[in-house]
Amino acid sequence: MGMVPPAIVLNSGRRMPVLGMGTATHPIPPEQTVFEAVVRAMELGYRHFDSASLYGSERPIGRAISFALEKGLIGSRDELFITTKLWCTDMHRDRVLPALHHSLE
Repeated sequence: MGMVPPAIVLNSGRRMPVLGMGTATHPIPPEQTVFEAVVRAMELGYRHFDSASLYGSERPIGRAISFALEKGLIGSRDELFITTKLWCTDMHRDRVLPALHHSLE
């Protein structure tokens, strides 16, 4: 087996890798490109992924997670840490929950 990446211990007691794969690019690539990159990163051992609705990477990350589960690259979703961001235009009382639900889709 490979080296265990550096991690921090969260309040929950879970260890989160400090090294994650960022998905911000310009210009925004096709979703298939992001999907393939995330799957490859999981094959290499990445378990922490950074996203944002603005990056256009939330959907392909979700597809990559489903694929990785189906192919046995990961044992469960609990192995992963996915971060995303609430964009500044959604930081209004009536927009926060809809934006978060959209990210979770």
